[in-house]
Amino acid sequence: MLGRGAAGCTPSYSKPLCELLRQHGIELWAHPIAGYTILGRMPAGKEEGSVIGTKYIFVTGGVVSSIGKGIATASLGRLLRSRGFKVVPLKMDPYINVDAGTMNPYQHGEVFVTDDGAETDLDLGHYERFIDVNCTRNSNLTTGRVYKSVIDKERRGEYLGATVQVIPHITNEIKEHIRLVGREQNADVVIAEVGGTVGDIEGLPFLEAIRQFRKDMGAENVMYVHVTLVPTVGPWGELKTKPTQHSVIKLREIGITPDVLVCRTKVPLSEDVRDKIALFTDVERAGIIESRDVDTIYEVPLLFEEAGLAELVMRRLGLPVRDPDLEEWKQLVARLKNPAHECTIALIGKYTANRDAYISISEGLQHGGIANNARVNIRWIESSDMENADVAAVLGDVDGILVAHGFGARGVEGKLRAIQFAREHGIPFYGICYGMQMAVIEFARNVCGLHDAHTEEVDPHTPHPVIHLLPEQRQVSDKGGTMRLGAYPCRLMHHSLAARLYGDTVIYERHRHRYEVNNEYRDLLERHGMVFCGVSPDYRLVEMIELPEHPFFLAGQFHPEFKSRPNRPHPVFVGLVRAALERRHQMSYTPALVEGANLTL
Repeated sequence: MLGRGAAGCTPSYSKPLCELLRQHGIELWAHPIAGYTILGRMPAGKEEGSVIGTKYIFVTGGVVSSIGKGIATASLGRLLRSRGFKVVPLKMDPYINVDAGTMNPYQHGEVFVTDDGAETDLDLGHYERFIDVNCTRNSNLTTGRVYKSVIDKERRGEYLGATVQVIPHITNEIKEHIRLVGREQNADVVIAEVGGTVGDIEGLPFLEAIRQFRKDMGAENVMYVHVTLVPTVGPWGELKTKPTQHSVIKLREIGITPDVLVCRTKVPLSEDVRDKIALFTDVERAGIIESRDVDTIYEVPLLFEEAGLAELVMRRLGLPVRDPDLEEWKQLVARLKNPAHECTIALIGKYTANRDAYISISEGLQHGGIANNARVNIRWIESSDMENADVAAVLGDVDGILVAHGFGARGVEGKLRAIQFAREHGIPFYGICYGMQMAVIEFARNVCGLHDAHTEEVDPHTPHPVIHLLPEQRQVSDKGGTMRLGAYPCRLMHHSLAARLYGDTVIYERHRHRYEVNNEYRDLLERHGMVFCGVSPDYRLVEMIELPEHPFFLAGQFHPEFKSRPNRPHPVFVGLVRAALERRHQMSYTPALVEGANLTL
C-alpha cells in the first residue's frame, strides 16, 4: 500500500524540491513500511478556472453535543459556493456502525439517502440543501467503515506483516479518505465535519488524523473551525466564556489550535467578551464569529457573511478573494420570514418524538412554502396516537396531511385512519414510502372491499397481501445496506397530476424500501379508481399513485424530501402546499392552479 508523505514530501527530498516537482505535476508517495519514495503524476481533473490545489477546512465542536456543527459547515459551504468555489462536504462520524442504515431514528434521527444509495448521517441533507450539491457515499465516513477497510487490508496482506495500529494505519486510512473526496470531485475546498464533541474517546483517531493533516498538506492549505457555546447564566443573562476556554484547551491538548471559533449564543457577544475569548484561546479577534439563534437556519449563512467569515477563510487559505452572489438566498430568507399566506399541514409518523427523524420532510414543506410565499405550520402527530383518537377532532382543521415513512407494525392503524379521513373529506394528501403503501392498503380495504388487506411486513399471512416483499429481497438476511437504495428512474403517466407537477414524464427519485405494491392487485385497484401514475421503466414496480376524483391525493414509493432544496423546492411539496392553501381559502382546486406554483425563485 502506498501512502502520501507529508505535504507530498518524504525525508529523501527537501521541501523546495518537493514544491517544484508538484508545480510540474509530479507527486511524491512514501511507502509506509519500507520508507522509499515513488514519483508519479498528480491525478488529473482540476476543473478549468479552479484554484490550484485543494484547500481543507475541518469543523469540530465542543462543550455540548448537537451544537450546530452541521449547520455551520453547510453555511460556510454556501458562502464559498456563492463565490464560485467548488465545495465538497464530508461528515466523519465516530460511531462503529458502518453506516447509519440500521440505527434507531429515535437516537440518530433521519437516515439520509444519496443518489448512489448510501445510507448516511442527516447532516448530509443540510450540506445538500445549503451548498446545492449532491453528496455521495464517500461524503460520510464512519469509524466502522474505517476499521472494516483496515482489517480487510490486513487480511489481504497489504501491510506486509506490519503490526496494525491506530497510528499510523487507522489515521492514514482517515487521511487518505479525506484526500480521496477532494480528488474524485476536483474540489477547490473540502469542508470536513468531525462528529461528536471534543473530549469523546471515540473521536480521538479522527482528531489525530486532522492534526496530522496540516503537517501533511501544509499549514497554508488547512484550517480548523471550532464550534462552541457561550451560555448565559444568572438573572441578568451574563455571558460565560469558561466553557469555550476549556473546550479549546481540550482541543489544544490534542495538538490542534483553532483558526476560527464559531460561538453559539442567544445574545450578541459584547466587545469585552470577544476580547476575553481571543485572549484566553489564542484565536485572532477577527476569528471570533458570533452565531446567534435565528428565526430560520437559512439565515445563518447571512449571519456568517456579515461577520466576515468567508473573507477570513479566503485570506487564511490563500484563495482568490471574491464577492458573493447571495441575492437568491436573501430572497428566500425574506420569503420565509415575511410570508403572505399561511397553512397547516399534519405530519403523521411513528418517530415524531424526535423531529430530526423527519428533518428533510419538514424542510421540504418549508421549501414548498417558499415557492408559494406561505408559512407552513407543521402539526406533529404520533401515528400510534391516532389509533384510538377522535380523528375529526385531531385533523378536522388542518389544510393538508402528509403520512411519512417508517417500518413495522406500530402506528399502522393510526396512519390508515388518517389516510381514510383525508380521502373521504377531500383534504390534500401526500404519502411517502410506507405512507404510499398505507394509502394502497386503506383503499383496498375501504373502497375495494378487501377488509383483510395488509402488507406482508406486518402480517406475513394476510389473505390479501396488496403490499409484498420485492422478489429480489426474499433471500436477503442482512439488514444493513440491502434495501432498494438510491436514485431510480420512474415513468409518469401523461396528463396525470404527477406529470403536471413535475413538468416531465421521466423522473429520478431516491428510494429506501424492501416492499412494493403487489402486481396481482393492480387491476382491482385500478377498476375502483386508483391510478398508478408512476411506474418503473419496465412497468414492474409501482412508484406513484393518485386519485383523480380527489382534490389532491398523491403518494410515492420514493423520498422526494431528499432532493428538495430551498432555492429549488421539490414539485410535490410545492403542489401539496398550494393545494393546502386552496383548501384554506375555501377555493375549488384545479390542477392548473398547482401548475402555476412558482417552482424557482
